[in-house]
Amino acid sequence: MGIKIRKQDALEYHELPQPGKIEVVPTKMLSTQKDLALAYSPGVAEPCLEIAENPQDIYRYTAKGNLVGVISNGTAVLGLGNIGAGASKPVMEGKGVLFKKFAGIDVFDIEIDETDPEQFIKIVKSLEPTFGGINLEDIKAPESFEIEEQLKQQMKIPIMHDDQHGTAIISAAALLSALDLVDKKIEQLQIVVNGAGASAIACSKLYIQLGAKKENIVMLDSKGVIRSNRKELDAIKGPFATSRDVNTLEEALKGADMFLGLSKGNILTGDVLKTMAKNPIVFALSNPDPEIPYEEAIAARDDIIMATGRSDHPNQVNNVLGFPYIFRGALDVRATAINEEMKMAAVHALTALAREPVPDLVGQAYGKKSMKFGRSYLIPKPLDPRLITTISPAVAKAAIDSGVSRLKIDNWETYHEDLQKRIGIHREIASHMISRARKKPKKVVFAEADNYKILKAAEIILEEGIAHPILLGNEAHIKTLATSYNLDLGDCRVIDTSKEEQKTEAYGKVLYEKRKRKGLTYYEGKKLMRDRNYFGAMMVEQGEADAFISGLTKDYPKTIIPALQVIGTKPEVSKVAGMYVISNKKDSYFFADTTVNVNPTAEDLVDIIGLTANAVKFFNVEPRIAILSYSNFGSSKGVVPAKAALAATLAKKKFPDLKIDGDIQANVALNTEIQQTNYPFSELAEKGANTLIFPDLDSGNIAYKLLMEIGGAEAIGPVLMGMNKPVHVLQLGSSVREIVNMVAIAVVEAQINKSMVTA
Repeated sequence: MGIKIRKQDALEYHELPQPGKIEVVPTKMLSTQKDLALAYSPGVAEPCLEIAENPQDIYRYTAKGNLVGVISNGTAVLGLGNIGAGASKPVMEGKGVLFKKFAGIDVFDIEIDETDPEQFIKIVKSLEPTFGGINLEDIKAPESFEIEEQLKQQMKIPIMHDDQHGTAIISAAALLSALDLVDKKIEQLQIVVNGAGASAIACSKLYIQLGAKKENIVMLDSKGVIRSNRKELDAIKGPFATSRDVNTLEEALKGADMFLGLSKGNILTGDVLKTMAKNPIVFALSNPDPEIPYEEAIAARDDIIMATGRSDHPNQVNNVLGFPYIFRGALDVRATAINEEMKMAAVHALTALAREPVPDLVGQAYGKKSMKFGRSYLIPKPLDPRLITTISPAVAKAAIDSGVSRLKIDNWETYHEDLQKRIGIHREIASHMISRARKKPKKVVFAEADNYKILKAAEIILEEGIAHPILLGNEAHIKTLATSYNLDLGDCRVIDTSKEEQKTEAYGKVLYEKRKRKGLTYYEGKKLMRDRNYFGAMMVEQGEADAFISGLTKDYPKTIIPALQVIGTKPEVSKVAGMYVISNKKDSYFFADTTVNVNPTAEDLVDIIGLTANAVKFFNVEPRIAILSYSNFGSSKGVVPAKAALAATLAKKKFPDLKIDGDIQANVALNTEIQQTNYPFSELAEKGANTLIFPDLDSGNIAYKLLMEIGGAEAIGPVLMGMNKPVHVLQLGSSVREIVNMVAIAVVEAQINKSMVTA
């Protein structure tokens, strides 16, 4: 199912809370007069003089080596056409975000209001001192060919027009995989290419480099088959003109082995596909609508191997599989170009990775128990964390071997580790949870559905297929809010608990049976069921919903107490605890307890450690646990260090397979250099801690809130640990995106619970 994008949502996303998607963040301290003097005048003169004397020192003293220019004139933007340089800026900013997210590369996007190729080339060439590489984007053909070729000749930094080569590289990898599966030789392949723009030409050229025969390619443009007798063929299309007696797409496809579509949607039918050769390879890459709908294609041919440009079908040919990692490898060896050897290295790296066993992390992100090389898995998935450590080294090595690198890499194992550190290999937690949730959405009940944020979150999770929302609240008020904010809640179930007399009576009886030995009367149980927190929790307990979300507008205890009384904890759990996932540009960290236990004992901390370790593993991360205090291994005396040290001793005995240490200060727990120098005996000295256990609620709560507000960290949580069924209590004032993330976590929990019950 494709994700529906509303105009207003897209506009608000780009406008709020501040316009655009990018900002410049200083990498040096600027807090004192000396800092300012070093950053600018007079201190800045020293690196300037060094660079003037030795131009290559620009890579030592500036950000050039990790800076790519994403440059366009807006003449061929996505599916929007020639919309102009200014209108292309949101796309270029988006490209910059992808560079940063997937490869840790910084970007300046530059939109040039110039359509004359000669002038455009002159402007871009003048920017060479600024950038370590240039990504040309959304420039129309045939000018794009001339622009890229001239810039490659005139500049000594990597240049790549991604619209051409990105699609070519990814589709070529998919093609090699497909050929292996059907046991066909590329030199014998009969190929039909519909579209003769930059991408189609680049794909065809790369296929020829891989062994395809030019005479076996039939290419079509908007006028039909490009035939050798056509008048006024330009130098770009001319080499692909055919002398065959074919004039239409239908004629060209008879007996063909492969169709490559880079044109427009819905131009092919299943009947036409039936005329192709056995085991046809169909790459219908037009977006958002492929040249033939995926469902129609696979219905027409059960022997088809199909790829599209869409994320909701198998084998998505997505340029994000290539450009971030290609530039990463090129920049890391200061390559003077991105040459054919480097592109080919990326192709073969992708093809090889597709044959490797797929980590559970990737399968879970896409809601599949297992993935393996085959017709539905020709190329890796975009969220595969191995891409950067597979493609970038291959590209870097090709640059070195082909003589276009200025630097060598001596230790490839260290380089591999450096690549992981650049992006923070565990920063995909939220997206992995959402992807997993979408595969088997569950029923999630919201206790506060008379709130705009909850309704907006419900709209999103409904559209994205994350969950089936159940809304508790006044139906008329909910409809009014939905109308006021133009929300589409589809067929969301709405329950007004004040009108559910039979349910409140039945639920009240269940609660009475649970708590009659704790002083609760039947009348009180029925009365409590009018409270939406009790009612929603009971829906989950009775199996009428799979997860419960509340707490946006109420204090934590008012939400958690009903859930504890109705649902309770897991049989083996004596208490619950709250955990936050805190992510910064380096990595993700897990904080506990941040919401429940005010002053836990050492024994309580051991229970919290057990809950937290399981929760961290739920996110596919191996916990490395530090029990925090103001002391390092007895360096200071006091109640907190003693409690932390005792908890560490007890926890190591109870959980011998976990890496646990304490008492330890927070900075020391995270800083491996300090540990290796001063405390080499620590179990955390090698990699540092990623899971922080706080000695009391004060410290845990203060720490995560400070990091969120002034530390620039992103938070997911609080994740309530130890409940018998999925219940999560939102932080007061949570954003819509935070609510959606919590719902995804709750759904994945429900999926796991369901699988354990049915196993």
